[in-house]
Amino acid sequence: MSQKIHIQATVNVPTAKAWTLWTEPDHITNWNFASDDWRCPRAENDLRAGGRLLYRMEAVDGSFGFDFDAIYDEVVHEARVAYTMSDGRQVETTFEGLGDSTRVSTTFDAEQENPAEMQRTGWQAILENFKSYAESL
Repeated sequence: MSQKIHIQATVNVPTAKAWTLWTEPDHITNWNFASDDWRCPRAENDLRAGGRLLYRMEAVDGSFGFDFDAIYDEVVHEARVAYTMSDGRQVETTFEGLGDSTRVSTTFDAEQENPAEMQRTGWQAILENFKSYAESL
């Protein structure tokens, strides 16, 4: 059984806005990368149980890229998404309204190739990028 990793951030936007920015492909491509030397040139999101989530992740210099692919297990509007990645690992993200802010929390199964702390750091960096993007709009 794989280790569970948890990340979270409080984003200073209302839940409805956080949800929209998290789930709409036109927004996903603006925040879904951990650092400035990466980008997300394409995103597809069929936001329903059984729907497919697909992100294209690429190094800006073109040296490396991969598809992040998953199928939704559950979607609760403005509250929760759960999905299973193509490698079988599971992810759950929740959106907790805190007045004018939203706590976004993600728990995911660690993969076996990279150290857990490296994975946590990378996913947290993406979440922090989301926070910066959301608060800049």
